[in-house]
Parts: sequence; structure tokens; C-alpha cells
Amino acid sequence: MSIFTILFVVLLIAWILGWGVLHVTGGLIHLLLIVALISLVLHFIRGPRAV
Repeated sequence: MSIFTILFVVLLIAWILGWGVLHVTGGLIHLLLIVALISLVLHFIRGPRAV
């Protein structure tokens, strides 16, 4: 897995937990979602990398 995929998954889980369980401030939740989406888009733009 690439770092962007891992980052996307971690931020998405944090967003879901914040939205559903913790009731964090609305702005922070949306900021996490935006960062997760940017991470996912960067992953698809850059494509898979050979190590």
C-alpha cells in the first residue's frame, strides 16, 4: 500500500468516528474529509510507484 492510501484510510476512519461517535466540531470533521479526499486524488494522479 502506498502512503497516500494509508493516509486516506486513517483520515477516513477518523472522520467517520468524529462524525458518528465523538461529535467533534463540524469544521474539523469537514477538514479531515477534505484532507482525506486530497490524499486519495493525489494517489490516483501519481499512480503506483515501484519501490
